[in-house]
Amino acid sequence: MIKTKQRGLLIVISGPSGAGKGTICKQLIQHNSNIIPSISMTTRSPRENDIPDITYYFVTKEEFEKKIKENGFLEYAQYNENYYGTPKANIEKQLNEGKDVLLEIEIQGALQIKEKIKDALFIFVLPPSMEELKKRLILRNTEDNEKILKRFKRAYTEINELPKYNYVVINDDLDIAVKQIEAILLAERLKVERIEEVYVGNQEEVIHELLSNKDFQNSISEIK
Repeated sequence: MIKTKQRGLLIVISGPSGAGKGTICKQLIQHNSNIIPSISMTTRSPRENDIPDITYYFVTKEEFEKKIKENGFLEYAQYNENYYGTPKANIEKQLNEGKDVLLEIEIQGALQIKEKIKDALFIFVLPPSMEELKKRLILRNTEDNEKILKRFKRAYTEINELPKYNYVVINDDLDIAVKQIEAILLAERLKVERIEEVYVGNQEEVIHELLSNKDFQNSISEIK
C-alpha cells in the first residue's frame, strides 16, 4: 500500500572528546544488524592493533591527493602531516543497498558532509555536565594534564556548533542514550519524505468488491 525509499540513512555522530560517542557507536552497531560503520582512509602508517580495510584504508599521500582531485571524499582533513578522509563511493554503495552507515566524526568533517548530503542525519552527543566531562577525561589516564586541559577548552568551542545538528543526546546513562538514538532512527525511517508511492487501489473497484463480499453483506444485514 505504501512504498518507501529503500536507501539507507547516513548517520553522523559528533560530540566533545569524553562524551562517550565512541562507546555509543559500538553499541549501535552491535545491536542493529543494518547499521555498518564507515571506514576512513588515511596516509598514516598502520599501528599494532590496526587491521587494513577494517580499521582504516591505508594509502600513500599521492593516492590520497589524487582522490582529493577526483572529488572522491565526503570530507577530509590533515592532522600532524597525515591526511584522514571519508571515501564517497563506498558509502554511496552501502546506502543504495539499504544499509544505514554510521560515521563517528569530528565537527569540522561533519559540517563538510552537511554541505554535500542534505538528507544525512546529524546527532550531537553531550555529557550530562562539564564537570562530568572533566572527570571522564581525567579517568581515561591516557594523556597528561596539558592535553586534558586543551580537550576541555575545545569542548566549549565544539558545543557552540550544536545548533547545526538535527538532534542532541545526553549520555548520562549509556543504555538510555543508545535507545534514544535508535528511536531517532526509527522516526527518521517513518518520515513522510521517505514515501515514494501510496497505492490504495481504484475507489470504484474497491467499493464494488466490498459490496460483493457475502460476509460484508451479512454484517450489514445484522446491523439493520
